[in-house]
Amino acid sequence: MAEFPNLSRRGFLNGTAAVGGLLVVPGLLTACSKTDSGAATGEGALDKLRKQGFVRVAYANEAPYGYLEGKELKGEAPTLHREIFKALGVDELKPTLSEWDGLIPGLQAGKYDVVSAGMAITPERCGNAIFSEPEFISPTALMVKKGNPKNITDLASAKEAGITVGVMSGAVEGSYAEGAGIPEDRIKTLQKPQDGADAVKGGRIDAFLLTGISLRWLAKTNPDTEVTEAFLPKLDGKEQFSPGGAVFRKGNEDLRDSFNRELKKIVSDRSRYVQLLEPYGFGETEIPPADLKTADLCKG
Repeated sequence: MAEFPNLSRRGFLNGTAAVGGLLVVPGLLTACSKTDSGAATGEGALDKLRKQGFVRVAYANEAPYGYLEGKELKGEAPTLHREIFKALGVDELKPTLSEWDGLIPGLQAGKYDVVSAGMAITPERCGNAIFSEPEFISPTALMVKKGNPKNITDLASAKEAGITVGVMSGAVEGSYAEGAGIPEDRIKTLQKPQDGADAVKGGRIDAFLLTGISLRWLAKTNPDTEVTEAFLPKLDGKEQFSPGGAVFRKGNEDLRDSFNRELKKIVSDRSRYVQLLEPYGFGETEIPPADLKTADLCKG
């Protein structure tokens, strides 16, 4: 089996987190999740969802992964998850908006059943929740001013040019920039993707580092920018693919396993995968390899 590194669009969550001022302790919430899944009554989580006719999903309003347009939940994750849950007999997604760093704590607290946000699979997150098999992989890119005046192609050229690179708060891209040897004072933290685009256009940073998928989507509404060809950054000499998946509460392994069976049918059918997700910038290059497994990614 090929060895794949453990990667993330956002590598933020640690062992504990605060939700609305309440300290969330993963072990305690994991124990409670058995009741949430219906284990106390012998009713499985999927049976419960089928009976109620909907699944509660959380999104972070980050296009093209999961976002609300008007009253419709769109993006890679909701589109894929809607298809999968319909096949499982659950016809409706009921969305809940969350800040990114509140997604897993909210899941642990029982506010929703699934995180539908294109969240990357990391060992830290695997300690707090359970992931589906990968839904996609996504190489990294840089957003620069139109014409790419500094001729930046990747992080090595960014370091050589001595430019200032922007990354999102809590995102793994900060570690990519540091791993490439870019000095700390040349790495600027931003809160939202649009903040990065605005900083590039305004000259406050020379390049904005994020997944190629996110940046290509962002460039649609920021015509004064362009996006470099995608590349695979390295950490400790290993190429980073950024695999993401659906996230479930611990104790809901049966629900996750049912989800995975339907996910495999879509990922194995390249034309179906592309037909579903091409509107959001996902194509054959984003289909995860068959030997890229969540269990290996969770080990690190």
